[in-house]
Amino acid sequence: MSHALQFYIDGQWVAPAGAKTLDVIDPSTEEAFATIALGTAADVDKAVAAARAAFPAFAATSREDRLALMRRLMEAYKARYAEIAETLSREMGAPKDLAHKAQAAMGTAHLAKMIETLESYRFEEVRGQTLIAKEPIGVVGMITPWNWPINQIMCKVAPALAAGCTMVLKPSEIAPLNAIIFAEAMHEAGVPKGVFNLVQGDGPTVGEAISRHPGVDMVSFTGSTRAGILVAKAAADTVKRVHQELGGKSANIILDDADLKKSVKLGVESVMRNSGQSCNAPTRMFVPAALHDEAVAIAKAVAAPLKVGAPSADDTWLGPVVSETQYNKIQKLIEAGIKEGADLVTGGSGRPEGLNRGYYVRPTVFANVTDEMTIAREEIFGPVLSILPYGSEAEVIERANDTPYGLASYVQSGSLERARKVAAQMRSGNVYINYPAWDAGAPFGGYKQSGNGREYADFGLDEFLEIKGTVGYAAA
Repeated sequence: MSHALQFYIDGQWVAPAGAKTLDVIDPSTEEAFATIALGTAADVDKAVAAARAAFPAFAATSREDRLALMRRLMEAYKARYAEIAETLSREMGAPKDLAHKAQAAMGTAHLAKMIETLESYRFEEVRGQTLIAKEPIGVVGMITPWNWPINQIMCKVAPALAAGCTMVLKPSEIAPLNAIIFAEAMHEAGVPKGVFNLVQGDGPTVGEAISRHPGVDMVSFTGSTRAGILVAKAAADTVKRVHQELGGKSANIILDDADLKKSVKLGVESVMRNSGQSCNAPTRMFVPAALHDEAVAIAKAVAAPLKVGAPSADDTWLGPVVSETQYNKIQKLIEAGIKEGADLVTGGSGRPEGLNRGYYVRPTVFANVTDEMTIAREEIFGPVLSILPYGSEAEVIERANDTPYGLASYVQSGSLERARKVAAQMRSGNVYINYPAWDAGAPFGGYKQSGNGREYADFGLDEFLEIKGTVGYAAA
């Protein structure tokens, strides 16, 4: 990767201001396979200056010009699709099938939806004598995570382009290489110089500099709630917009009229997918107390045989988690579940049998979990499911909402009307009824400590726009 030790600033690949580097670790082997440069505040200053200089001209471009650019980006992205998928698999451990069919596919899905959105989006309307105009907010700082890297990059870059914003991206330093390929695709698509800038680095240095920078008008951040709080505090002095998609501890309510076998099976698989590294994973499975033991038996039968192995293997269902830090955190939480008295159904601490290298975690299911247990309160971000028995419908709704998070909820029922009534009472940004197909047009984001603002389609585009009222515009 020829640009791993460079940053993309003002339309060209440039040397960093500092000399620090960081190895990129293959989580399946624990060995370095690439090295990136780490940026400094000086690199951020340079990137922000380029973005500010480019903003007036890009903000003035027509809808048709921006659509043309985004369509060229689609072609450039598709041309690099296989390389992006392979890179994602290597740097964050996604099984190759998941990397090709889901991880990389999110890039094309979000870009296609944003192109469709921009084609008909209303930037202006007259109400009485007043013109209501939606205008690009300015320079956007983007800080993205390692768990669905291209998904979150495209969720921010596509609406920024559609709005007419310029941007500075800091991808995760743990999974940074896909962002380099993406920057190359942006360049190949002919993005005007300064509109898109890429600075690699860590959160305390580059992330902090972006968040604090007076030349940045908005920060769009995806990551943990802990890190999101730090971003918001750093941004507060400049009163910039802070757009956040943060952590979750999503409840999966299986009602007593649901197809238990199907509901438990799909719930287990939803948690284990991507090795549990999804912020909206349904990690708290609530089942009727009378059906608890049956649900546990189903969960064990589903989870225990799931193949954990090298991302490159055809039969791998779960790859490694992304890093040693994540592995150690997950192990501590599994141990806390055992210590606090939850029933370990399958999995547990340590690596799966036969794997002595790599950050592999055993698919783990706990039963008879109670609300106060650590595994029911904290976001584990690994392949760990908690099954909690409940009594009444009113009780389970109250308990499901008893969390500082509010990203997603899941409801399973044989009655759509009943599921809708429960869904209406969930305090979360998304509710999924009976495991529906993913929808790129549904707003994505959270209540409470799961964040502020929404992503996807027109909801995502709205976040990158300011609203101006010109009173007297239509006066006689």
